[in-house]
Amino acid sequence: MNTIIEVKDLYKEYPGGTKAVQGVSFEVQRGEFFGFLGPNGAGKSTTMNMLVNLVKKTSGSIKIDGFSIDTDADEIYKRVGFAMQEVGLDETATAREMLQLHGRLYHMKPAEIEEQIKSLLKLVELEKVADRYASTYSGGMRRRFDLALSLIHKPSVLFLDEPTTGLDPHARQLIWSHLRELNKQGMTIFLTTHFMEEAEELCDRIAIMDGGKIVTEGTVEQLLKKHKAKNLEEVFLKTTGSNIANEEVNLKASDPYTRNR
Repeated sequence: MNTIIEVKDLYKEYPGGTKAVQGVSFEVQRGEFFGFLGPNGAGKSTTMNMLVNLVKKTSGSIKIDGFSIDTDADEIYKRVGFAMQEVGLDETATAREMLQLHGRLYHMKPAEIEEQIKSLLKLVELEKVADRYASTYSGGMRRRFDLALSLIHKPSVLFLDEPTTGLDPHARQLIWSHLRELNKQGMTIFLTTHFMEEAEELCDRIAIMDGGKIVTEGTVEQLLKKHKAKNLEEVFLKTTGSNIANEEVNLKASDPYTRNR
């Protein structure tokens, strides 16, 4: 394996002095399933958004697949897929129509788009409803479709922001199965989640962030040993002092992802 995501001394300070991210450094290896955990306000969503250039960093360096976010953003866009926590779909379009549109936006050839659509619909098990309007989809179907949209251009790295929030256990297991298959095929996956079981089941390595800094990092086995914990939930409690199940976002805050201390 070789490094595909390289982050060094990353900082984000918002107007007014709120320091959301404070000197974060880490690496993700090609083909790795990497978990990025932390309580709301820890800075993890801000960090992820900086990695895909949705939020501008204050300082530090970000490289993805050897390209710098400062000078090669367009090259990075070609190589990453991003499925956000809130699924935003065109309710008056079908899955097939939206996949075709996204393929054209990435300047893919028509034949390549159709081949990829066929493959993705099979992967996320939406072949039978591909020509139905998105407004008719259940929550689980919408999540799976959002995943397919993020994959239309065959990215090297997939960023997932809490992809199974609000799903029932069956739908969650379906998403897990799809993600395992993508990772098995060689895709690097960067995951944020509030489900400790999800992180334990899927991730090769995990970093836990709190107060804008990474407080611990390693495989599940390494984290349990290092923190003398019985499970990942206990590691989380010991390193952040927070119970992840009780976290809430303050949407009225200047930055909803930054916790007041």
